[in-house]
Amino acid sequence: MMTSKEIRKAFLDFFASKGHTPVPSAPMVVKNDPTLMFTNAGMNQFKDWFLGNSAPKWKRVCDSQKCLRVSGKHNDLEEVGHDSYHHTMFEMLGNWSFGDYFKTEAIDWAWELLTEVYKIDKDRLYATVFEGSEEDGTELDKDAMETWKKHLPEDRILLGNKHDNFWEMGDTGPCGPCSEIHVDLRSDEEREKVSGASLVNTGHHLVIEIWNLVFMQYNRKANGELELLPNHNVDTGMGFERLCMTLQGKQSNYDTDVFTGMLQKIEELSGKKYGQDEQVDIAMRVIADHIRAISFSIADGQLPSNVKAGYVIRRILRRAVRYGYTFLGFNEPFLCRLVQQLIDDMGEFYPELTQQQTLIERVIKEEEMAFLRTLDRGIRLMDNIMEKSKETKVIKGEDAFVLYDTFGFPIDLSELIASENGYTIDIEGFNAELQKQKDRARNATANEFGDWVEFHHCENVEFLGYDYTELDGVLLTRHRTVKSKNKTMFQLVFERTPFYGEMGGQVGDTGYIVSESGEKIRILNTIKENNLTIHVAERIPSDCSESFTLHVDEERRQQIADNHTATHLLHQALREILGPHVEQKGSYVTDAYFRFDFSHYEKLTDEQLHQVETRVNELIRANYPLCENREATMEEAKAAGAMALFGEKYGDKVRMVRFGDSCELCGGVHTSATGNIGYFKISSESAIAAGVRRIEAVTGVYAEQMADQMQETIRTARSFFNNAPDLAAAIRKMVEENENFKKELEEIAKEKTVALKNSLKEAGAAVDGVRIVTIDQDMDPAMLKNAAFMLQKETERFALAAAFEHAGKPQLLMMYSDDMVKAGHHAGNDIKAAAKLILGGGGGQPGLATAGGKNVEGLKEALAQLKAAALK
Repeated sequence: MMTSKEIRKAFLDFFASKGHTPVPSAPMVVKNDPTLMFTNAGMNQFKDWFLGNSAPKWKRVCDSQKCLRVSGKHNDLEEVGHDSYHHTMFEMLGNWSFGDYFKTEAIDWAWELLTEVYKIDKDRLYATVFEGSEEDGTELDKDAMETWKKHLPEDRILLGNKHDNFWEMGDTGPCGPCSEIHVDLRSDEEREKVSGASLVNTGHHLVIEIWNLVFMQYNRKANGELELLPNHNVDTGMGFERLCMTLQGKQSNYDTDVFTGMLQKIEELSGKKYGQDEQVDIAMRVIADHIRAISFSIADGQLPSNVKAGYVIRRILRRAVRYGYTFLGFNEPFLCRLVQQLIDDMGEFYPELTQQQTLIERVIKEEEMAFLRTLDRGIRLMDNIMEKSKETKVIKGEDAFVLYDTFGFPIDLSELIASENGYTIDIEGFNAELQKQKDRARNATANEFGDWVEFHHCENVEFLGYDYTELDGVLLTRHRTVKSKNKTMFQLVFERTPFYGEMGGQVGDTGYIVSESGEKIRILNTIKENNLTIHVAERIPSDCSESFTLHVDEERRQQIADNHTATHLLHQALREILGPHVEQKGSYVTDAYFRFDFSHYEKLTDEQLHQVETRVNELIRANYPLCENREATMEEAKAAGAMALFGEKYGDKVRMVRFGDSCELCGGVHTSATGNIGYFKISSESAIAAGVRRIEAVTGVYAEQMADQMQETIRTARSFFNNAPDLAAAIRKMVEENENFKKELEEIAKEKTVALKNSLKEAGAAVDGVRIVTIDQDMDPAMLKNAAFMLQKETERFALAAAFEHAGKPQLLMMYSDDMVKAGHHAGNDIKAAAKLILGGGGGQPGLATAGGKNVEGLKEALAQLKAAALK
């Protein structure tokens, strides 16, 4: 039986023998494609080749790509763990042809690999072929049908409709018919009773699709029409985990060696056995799956957060913690203890796991601890909601949604707690609130893309911005209109450009273009999309056939370049002062400021920050010139000691940027010499995740402005101390004096509180054996509350009711002595009822409670109600 590692290697070796170039997996986290957060298919890293934005480097390629499907069109998250084959993170084995071979070779090689290399029983295989679509005016895929007839009898070649057998990248773009390969893993007895053909694409867990061969021959236009592509491409994807299940003779992906090592580790940590209890099994499968998605995302540079891709990762992590907490008894962080097992399983093929192990473990542990606190808080909030709903025993959908959305409390855990206590949740109401949220998010991000209108064909956009900020005689290759949030944007693509498109944390250039007839159009931003430099313009040129002169805003560009170089110098200084464990984890570079995220496990001291600032300014004054190699190989870059960023996809040729001892791989724009930066100043330092710190800083004129503001603050402060020459000593003296005054005031307040307590103790009259004291005059609410605390312990058969106006607002207080509480009185309930009369709210303990409100007119009635409650 082949191991998973052998299965993966056999695939890559087979296609290498057919002239394919094996390439590494792209990062799972997508950086420069606004339409995707995560790589969800093997073809994503080749998207710009399919779109024609750049020429393919190779005609034939193969790889094993790490993918994530949890959001959007491919939302499988809630099914993961409940069946045998759904996953969040999975591997996709694929082979591609870019204008080279087409359907015949793709099908023949797929059959050869499956039946001759992997030795799958031919009688268990089925193929599907696109039947055509009247709606699109397409016919039966005759080429695929005829090729399959060489390998399979016709009763095992099935026709599929547009839904199953026509693959599309999105609403627009390259698409085409596909041919799926399915395998029937049922026993011989079951296969004799029911034909596998009748179970293909019906959701049967043992009659599954293992490979999809996509034949891209059309382009879908914005109006829905199909047009033939000039070059035909092949894009295939085979689910690695399903293939392992097939070849290892298992009936679940989780029973293969891809997961068994991890499941055994979870058994060891939890003390529970897999295969004995359905809920325990589901929890273990969820955790075994999710730890992969979480770890690979962090290794690729995506930390858990509350926005976009970070929120997806946090949601996956919390789902795993919740299953471990509920069904496996984990009350302490446990996911972080599974990372080593994942490295044992996958670290050989994916070395980024080993290289980033410490960061992965620290981030996961911090997230686990935070969510376990959230679970405790959510359970307490759930108790309050059930108390509020005890009459109907039905928890409102809105309340459950607030727990879910605001506090991150999973709805299925809310349902479990409700059920255990005899309650139900209005799930329809919850789903309605959830749908509203999804609609808001969809509307906020919805874009309507028009078709590209092409004027001059150009395979690759040439970026010349390293050397120029102005170019003339440039042709416009295409333009399109994009509608977003009721705004219309106009996007232009030129054959060459000096404009830098936002990428790698550096913002895009702005400027203007001028046509040969003199029309001037502002460029509002420059972005990168699928390796295409797109200029966002205020309008479409009147005559797109003219040539244009492109002007970058030079002053803004210089400030951006200075700040980008400053991030490199900061990186060097941090590694020198804090240690070589420091690695860049992200950055954002603008003309006004920049931020730099890096790995470090504690807050920087004031002394360390001072050392970093001093070192960066030393490097600036050294005036190191920019030394770059734009055509370095990765081997040359590594030999030179250049630092690369984890989670970035590098090509065969890389750009190596050096300033003195600082040497990094970087595609951004940089200043010509460090002296141009002028001056560097840190504005803040903070934590953004476990083991990741952030420094925000300014340079040049912005740093001077910051220093001026700080100097002005000092001058103003000194004026308050009669321009004392030693400002720090003067402030220290004032603080010490204030501490002394504060202590004296606290003593006076205590004395006044005791005096108030003593006067209240003797006030009032006994009614039915209960001494009731009422207050309707203004006084300090805090002092009254402290006096009430004392009275509660010193009195018997005593009640204090207060209703008065303080600082223009109504205030209520109710206190019962301990013996009255034991007799059944409850100050919190009485205050809650009386608070309605002042249009307020409040509560507290049985012995003491307070409330505030808005309606002072209700004070008199509220006091009467509190007094009456004391006499019950």
